[in-house]
Amino acid sequence: MATILTLEQAIDLDALLAQVDTSGLTWKIQATDNKALPKIVGIGSLSDAKPNEIGFLANPRFFDLLQITQAGAVILPQRAIDALAKLALTLPFVIVQCEDPYLLYARISQWFEKTMRADEVRNIHEKAVIHPSVTLGKNVSIHALAVIEEDVVIADDVTIGAGSVIGKGAIIGKGTRLHANVTLYPRTEIGQYCIIHSGAVIGADGFGFAPDSTKDKGAWSKIAQLGKVIIEDDVEIGANTTVDRGALGNTLIHRGVKLDNQIMIGHNCEIGQYTAMAACVGVAGSTKVGERCTLAGAAMVSGHIEIGDDVHISGGSGVMSNIEKPGRYTGLWPIADHQTWQKNAATLANLYDLRRRIQQLEKLVNTKEST
Repeated sequence: MATILTLEQAIDLDALLAQVDTSGLTWKIQATDNKALPKIVGIGSLSDAKPNEIGFLANPRFFDLLQITQAGAVILPQRAIDALAKLALTLPFVIVQCEDPYLLYARISQWFEKTMRADEVRNIHEKAVIHPSVTLGKNVSIHALAVIEEDVVIADDVTIGAGSVIGKGAIIGKGTRLHANVTLYPRTEIGQYCIIHSGAVIGADGFGFAPDSTKDKGAWSKIAQLGKVIIEDDVEIGANTTVDRGALGNTLIHRGVKLDNQIMIGHNCEIGQYTAMAACVGVAGSTKVGERCTLAGAAMVSGHIEIGDDVHISGGSGVMSNIEKPGRYTGLWPIADHQTWQKNAATLANLYDLRRRIQQLEKLVNTKEST
């Protein structure tokens, strides 16, 4: 459960929903048995919500929890309401009917977060280090020990967390929030209303080296990374995620992209708008990922390939070549005990030879049958 407000701050259910951004959603309150509308202090799951919290049902597998939940209000689609009516149960909660309960829950959670931040002190800490050439917008908050280098441009309503470092010439758009210890390398551009979590590093050198036998056998010569990272509006980047700058061109993260924690985006990549990646995904350099794609946890993508729009990669899968057709793609080897896995791996290594031998045998059999 997530209790946000004190009992003194509790808000009537109808007043809460009136203040929430419900644009694009249709909802209505269906009070049962003339119940009074509850006063709400937070959000809870069906299994542990309290009578002054609101819950939701998005997954039909959890329908049975409706019979035991203590929530004061529950967001339900009409099909779940109809199923409850057939059971003729006396329900302890007030129903909020909405055909997209998960999205309405998300909007309510945003309202609670905004309420939590309402009394946040917005100022520039005396121990922040800010170069005189920095351009600061209105209502900017910069926390202790942040370092802002020369020629940085920071728009209105930006928050920069403690210990963050903003490199020379970086640009940060309106309403963007950087949590503690974020690093933006020089010339990085961040759009409006982005969220970058602690430990993220944006604009580090891409992994580029040329073999250089003039120095020594097996030595390498660094390829200077002269591009930058451009991140568009409404992008969220998780903790300890890294996005490398381009070698010549730029690394581009388009509008609405959501990157989880500990993701690696290589240099010169382009990630299409509204694509989402779960934790530990790795995308090698110069790869283009289309719009509205999803990459589940620990998926790996090779460099210099293209993934089209509306492609969904299963967790742990390895993408080694272009994908043009929308759909879900999986490249997993089911887990097994180690000895069985070794035997199967050995068989797979010989698969081409086995296929060739079978083709030869089929040809031989067909020849004998024809004679």
